[in-house]
Amino acid sequence: MGGGHHGGAWKVAYADFVTAMMAFFMLMWLLGATTEKQRKGIADYFNPTIPINRVSGGGTGAFGGDSIFTDRSLAHDGTGQSAATPGELQKSGGVGGDTAGQDAAAQDAQLKRLQSALEGKGGESATMQTLLSHVVTKVTDEGLVVEIFDTEGTPLFTGETASPTDTMTAITSLLSEVLGQTQNQIAVDGYVHAYPVMIAKNPSWDLSSSRAQVVRQLLENAGMPTSRISRVSGHADRKPVTADPTAARNNRIEVVLLRKNR
Repeated sequence: MGGGHHGGAWKVAYADFVTAMMAFFMLMWLLGATTEKQRKGIADYFNPTIPINRVSGGGTGAFGGDSIFTDRSLAHDGTGQSAATPGELQKSGGVGGDTAGQDAAAQDAQLKRLQSALEGKGGESATMQTLLSHVVTKVTDEGLVVEIFDTEGTPLFTGETASPTDTMTAITSLLSEVLGQTQNQIAVDGYVHAYPVMIAKNPSWDLSSSRAQVVRQLLENAGMPTSRISRVSGHADRKPVTADPTAARNNRIEVVLLRKNR
């Protein structure tokens, strides 16, 4: 009499081993046959924390709708673009195109062109060079900041008033000409130096606001459309630019050419 069926367990183990080896060789093939973006697509496809990825994992397959042969087949038959090389239609739909980054780069380029145009005015004449000795510029997250400040012996306003000097009038005329090359909104911010704490009435808030309003009016008189003025603000002595807050250098106006998303 036989003792029953024996010796079948090794077949199951062998089948598991063969399956594991097949999976291993398939993995090695994929690593060698795919691009970095396609490998990322495979990872995203099996990652439950990323339901949809704009380029990878968002299609019907692990490659975001593409296969490892997509670029070659589309280039051969001319049927279109892949997620890795999107066309204009795909970019406009948000696939593979970083439009926000492109817009920011375009704005940076525009602001820097205007910055160069303004700084270049100093080479036109000695008068322009003297005017621009009151001006420094910088590109920030807010936009192109044009800072106009008092220099030793040449103030922008008469005494402790909001009455502009000829220097300030000439500078605002120059700014209106340069900034008129765009349609961006403009902000005007006024700052003054700190006053002694013992004075009966500190004029810094009213004076900084009044000077900012005067500069707004000068810009408009020079041809700047009123509709482009976004804000006019007085900041008193709250943001000194020197170690000594009472220094005349802190008497300044900032004209900001705002970015379009501001």
